Amino acid sequence: MLPLVLLVLGVAGLLTWMLTPATIRLAQHWGIVDRPGGRRQHVGVIPRLGGLAIFAGFIGANGLVRGMPEGWRPPTSDPQELFRWTGLMLGATFVTVFGLLDDRYHFRSGPQYVAQMMAAGIALYFTIFIERVNNPFGPGQIVFPWPMVWVFTLFWFLGFINTVNFLDGVDGLASSVAGVVAVVLALHMFRTGQASVAWIPLALLGSVLGFLRFNWPPARVFMGSSGSYFLGFTLASLGLIAGARVATVLLVMGLPIMDVAWLIWWRWRHGRPLFQGDRNHLHFRLLDRGYSARQIVLAYVAFGAVFGMIGLMTARTWAKILALLALFVVSAGVILWASREDDTTCDEIDNPERTL
Repeated sequence: MLPLVLLVLGVAGLLTWMLTPATIRLAQHWGIVDRPGGRRQHVGVIPRLGGLAIFAGFIGANGLVRGMPEGWRPPTSDPQELFRWTGLMLGATFVTVFGLLDDRYHFRSGPQYVAQMMAAGIALYFTIFIERVNNPFGPGQIVFPWPMVWVFTLFWFLGFINTVNFLDGVDGLASSVAGVVAVVLALHMFRTGQASVAWIPLALLGSVLGFLRFNWPPARVFMGSSGSYFLGFTLASLGLIAGARVATVLLVMGLPIMDVAWLIWWRWRHGRPLFQGDRNHLHFRLLDRGYSARQIVLAYVAFGAVFGMIGLMTARTWAKILALLALFVVSAGVILWASREDDTTCDEIDNPERTL
């Protein structure tokens, strides 16, 4: 497996690294850039089409492995594996194209949520869904009826896409956290004998590493909606393709997810529109407290890595539930500490009715 691992990481990373400058020029040509002002306090005009390079690196590495002779790839015993992989590729392509259109035309929240539900529908059709979970109160699993499968899967994908969209507010933050999730999922797949699909999160890891060469603070390019939509959909899909590792993925993404939940509650409490952007995200509040972008990124990475390793080392369902409770307490403490001075700062709003 080592040659395949190195090949996938290298191809995905190299393709992304080579194509990112082209996306910078394309964004400048089309005028798809972020200018400082409102909640955005970066320096200078920054192109925002880097997500296309992440997508291209991921697709390129996947296409290379799928094009290899069957004997060169790890064997599989899952007859649905190719079907699900096809759904992942189609869904990732769909959300990336929609994200590109959003970067260009700035859709309101309604069309964005319709597109996210369509992406979840693609996943459902290709059997990427939440059908069962381990029973925390005894042996065996809990199998959900189909209406609940549809609802849980829909919320899973919408939650992930919007969480990554939330997270993309500090240079290198969303791509770094996505890299941690990819590492945890790849390790889980190798550990549980799913080597035939472990190269998929490795392709994602290589892509975000290649992109970080340009996105690490201070960023020369942003990923834009094309990147955040792609990462959100792909991470949500991989969490289910990896055997519905819902708890493990939630542990890695716990702090960003808690931030989303808290921010929705905060806006509701203060009578603010739920779907307008502002500077009340945790990472913005940390910036306003004087922490550098690099410190914030490294803190998020460390947080996700620690809880991700707990998820990997914890086999029993009840233990993972305890870990999730601990995550809730720690995350809530961090968020309350960051927002304790007052509830009215960081109110700048831009892009009315845009996604969270």
